[in-house]
Amino acid sequence: MSGKSASGKCPICENESVKAYRPFCSRRCADVDLHRWLNGSYAIPGEEDESGAEFEPPESSVRLH
Repeated sequence: MSGKSASGKCPICENESVKAYRPFCSRRCADVDLHRWLNGSYAIPGEEDESGAEFEPPESSVRLH
């Protein structure tokens, strides 16, 4: 068994994906993808908040003493 998968191509370099790193072909391509997530390359653009208010999370009902 070669370790290659019939599931498709690596989304980074388009080589055949490998089962151990699916959907990627190697650890390098998996790391490239992780880096893109961490630096915001894959961010989905949103709408600007025109109110100028900053987001404030709701207060928790659990109190820590």
